[in-house]
Amino acid sequence: MESITTSDELKNAIQILEFDQQIREQQLKEQVFLTIESLKPVNLIRSTLHEITSSPHLVENTLSTVVGLISGYFTKKIATGKSKNFVRNLLGTILQFGVTNVVARNLLKNKNYNNEHIQP
Repeated sequence: MESITTSDELKNAIQILEFDQQIREQQLKEQVFLTIESLKPVNLIRSTLHEITSSPHLVENTLSTVVGLISGYFTKKIATGKSKNFVRNLLGTILQFGVTNVVARNLLKNKNYNNEHIQP
């Protein structure tokens, strides 16, 4: 920065600095407003839902997990029925976890296999 030698140059430099300060103050106020708006619960939920729906891998993983859980649940219901036998219920729960994992993993594996071979 050049040295100021006259009072006119000093007044001009002060005006420039005051104008710069006003611009920065306005920018700071705008940023505070945007930050407050983004932290409102409705906007947090909206942005989270947008991120979830825009992520194809998350949607695919969630879908395969849900299908696995449903198939495991029905497998347990078919295997155990309304039995009150502890051993039968324990085996049904183990079967449920196994079916859930197998279905979820196979859906993901098949989806990844299809995506790899379809895209050039």
